[in-house]
Parts: sequence; C-alpha cells; structure tokens
Amino acid sequence: MSLNRYRLKHLAKSGNRGAKNAEKLLKSPDKLISVILVGNNFVNILASAIATLIAVQLWGDAGIAIATTALTIVVLIFAEVTPKTIAALHPERIAFPASFVLAVLLKLLYPVIWVLNLITKSLLRMIGIKSDGSGSDALSKEELRTVLYESSHRISPKYKDMLVSIIDLEKVTVNDIMVPRNDIVGIDLDLEIDEIVERISHSQHTRLPVYKSDINKVVGLVHLRSINRFLKEDNLTKSMIMQATREPYFVPESTPLHTQMFNFQKEKRRIGIVVDEYGDVMGIVTLEDILEEIVGEFTTDIATMNQDITPQNDGSFIIDGAAPIRDINKSLNWNLPTEGPKTINGLIIDYLEYIPDANLSLRLQNYYIEVLQVKDNMIKSTRIIPAKN
Repeated sequence: MSLNRYRLKHLAKSGNRGAKNAEKLLKSPDKLISVILVGNNFVNILASAIATLIAVQLWGDAGIAIATTALTIVVLIFAEVTPKTIAALHPERIAFPASFVLAVLLKLLYPVIWVLNLITKSLLRMIGIKSDGSGSDALSKEELRTVLYESSHRISPKYKDMLVSIIDLEKVTVNDIMVPRNDIVGIDLDLEIDEIVERISHSQHTRLPVYKSDINKVVGLVHLRSINRFLKEDNLTKSMIMQATREPYFVPESTPLHTQMFNFQKEKRRIGIVVDEYGDVMGIVTLEDILEEIVGEFTTDIATMNQDITPQNDGSFIIDGAAPIRDINKSLNWNLPTEGPKTINGLIIDYLEYIPDANLSLRLQNYYIEVLQVKDNMIKSTRIIPAKN
C-alpha cells in the first residue's frame, strides 16, 4: 500500500515481474487486504493459543496473563512495528517479493476470500457505503503541479519549469504575451517605396504585417524571404509586395495559449494579428512567443533579453513604461501584479486613477516606483526598486 503507484506503473511497463504482480494485486485491494488479514489473524490467533497452553502448563492460571503480555510485546515488536516500518521505508524491496507469495495464497484461499468479501460488502451496503467504486489515480492539474514540485530533486529545475509552464498555458491568454500595437513593425503601403525599403532593410523580424495608413487596415502578412530577391535587385514595387503578401490571420485577444498553439499548428501559421471584441488590432502574437512561455527566453543576459530594462548601480532598474509586466516578472523574478493592466504604464495609471506628472513616486505592493518621464499621455520611463522588508 506504500508503493508509489506511478513508479509502479512505470516499472510494470518496463517488464519488472514483481511490479506486474504487485500492480495486479492492487487492482483488487479488497481481495489483497483479505488474504493478508486472513493469514495475519490466523497466525496471531494460533500463536496466542499455543502460547497460552504452554504458559498454563508452566505457571498455572497466572500463565494466561504472562502469555498475553509476552506475546503482545513480541508480536508488536517483531511482527508489526519493525517489519511494517521497514516495508513503509522500502516498499519495493518488500512488496515485490511478497507479491509472488500473496498471489499464490490468493489462489489457494480464494473460496474463503470470496465468502469474506461477500459478507463484508453486504454489511457495507447495509450501512450505506458503496464498495464497488475504486479510487482513481487520475491527477488534477493542481495535483500534478504539486507532484512536479515534490519531485524537484529528481527533475532538473529547467525541465520542472518547462512542465509547469505547459500546465499553466491555459491560464495565460494571447493578450498577456502579444507584442502591443504601439510596438508593431510593419509595412505601410501609403509610404513611398524608398521608405518601405528602408524599413524592411532595418527590420529585425522575418514576417511583417502589411497595412494601408493604419494598422487596423491590415491587408496581409509578408515573409521577407519572398521579397528579398527584389530588394537585392533594387526593383521592389508595392505590387510585388502585394503579390507576396499572404492573407492575414486574426486571433481573438482572449484565446488561451494552449488553444492558440494548436490553432497555429492547424492553420500552418507562425504569426497572428490579435484583435479585440470590436475587431480593432491590439497587437501581434507569434508561435515563438508561445514557445518562450514554455522554455523561457532564448537568451539569459538581462541586457540582451529585455532592452526595456536597464540595471542601475544602486540596485534599481530603469524600465520602459510600455514594458510588459509579465516580461519584467520573468526577467527579474519579481511579483508585480499581472491581473488587469499588462504594462508598467497601465499598472501605474490604474493604481493612481490619473495620468501622473514626472518625478512622482509611489509604493505599489513591495516596490518603490518613480515616474521619470511622461509624454503623449503615457508614462515613458520609470525607476523601480524592490522594497526591503
């Protein structure tokens, strides 16, 4: 009963005979308990009867008390506490060999076990207890998370974090990880072709949205590989861009990440335009963004991992107002609130309920925040330092 059921299943599938026998016995715990208790009680009662007979012959009527006391001590120490403690500490070492003996005893005593179980089940039904419902080994997501954390000494932290991140995918939506609208780099067909070429040449992305005048008027997505040849020949035109443009793929902002990952796979896409309930463009999400939620950032240096964060010598950090809160928490191992606003700018304004002026300071939970720059009704930069408790 102390066996780890999941390890037992693994060993059984690996071909361990003892594990297979133990797993088979545990499928019918009522029969297993019955055969153990039949043998256990038979031996204890037999030992008690023999000890009493011997003690009475040696000490007369006082032998009954002597035999009871002595046998109780012997049984508790040598037949109960000591062996069962060893079995609880090393269940596989004891259970696997014992499973062969118990399997044989179960076959030999099957008629007795069948009668005992029949009587027991009848008594249980009389008091309103159902005995036919077997416990399930299925785990909920929260229980699986606990198993992962409890097994951390056997699983490397990197793999543990990846597994936990996969479990948490359904708690995170596209809106939480998207590139916000203000940071979208795309091709505006209303610009002159020279400006378009300049923007493409300096783009750090391989896939860009194509729109007319406003990002809400998206006409498609283009892979720079499709127009790279024309760039080299210096004869790129807007019509060529349109010919290479693939129709846009729109994603509702509330889509859970695990659903969106399957949608990308189904639609054979790697990038989507995130829209709100009114159809307005909110940002862009890519397959790489979702993968980073599982495996973490592809770089480990804070300076290269998140250019919105600049460490200072005094232990504070200069952080861009448009920086996503989730990215900051992951980069700095902080716990800024993620419910509600998604950026530092939105978090501060939501907390104050007005747009502050520069040089305003506040404490938000366990963080001191100083507003450094405000422009165009937005907080452009802040200085943040964790409070020392």
